[in-house]
Amino acid sequence: MTTQKGQGQTEHQPYTPVQQFPGFEVRYYPEAILASVYSSAKSYRELTSPGFNTLAGYIFGGNDAGKKIAMTAPVHMDIHESGSRMSFVIPSGYEMEDLPIPDNAAVKIERSQPGYVAAITFGGYASDEKILEEGEKLRKYLKQNNIQWEGNFRFLGYNSPYKFWNRRNEVVVNIIWE
Repeated sequence: MTTQKGQGQTEHQPYTPVQQFPGFEVRYYPEAILASVYSSAKSYRELTSPGFNTLAGYIFGGNDAGKKIAMTAPVHMDIHESGSRMSFVIPSGYEMEDLPIPDNAAVKIERSQPGYVAAITFGGYASDEKILEEGEKLRKYLKQNNIQWEGNFRFLGYNSPYKFWNRRNEVVVNIIWE
């Protein structure tokens, strides 16, 4: 398992590639610490700016220590009709007890569950339509390979909105993998 560095030396959430399939990949993600914000947003468009601004406030010093925390990638978005969540992965080297308390009570510090996901990667700028389209492709690939999934299909965004070329986006879903 490796902690990857993206362009500009942004730390990427570590994962272990498990198996490559035509069109998608199976990965194992270990537990991670997340700063999350929950929302009633029902779309990528509704969640993106307010969620990002709230979480950025925390990592840019909006906390009881006035401490800045490095930005990592990807930004996780779990978007569905009953409510949504956006999460930033806390950089490696932090423990829960080391993290400052958010000034904004909407920011929740939590642990992700370790597990296996199927991931499909796509370029360009994300949109609600593109995320749904890639999610449908991934669903089709999983059915073709008799892989069961559980939970919501989620979006992972890796790039700043100011990066115009070679953008990386993913749709992932938890899978049953032995």
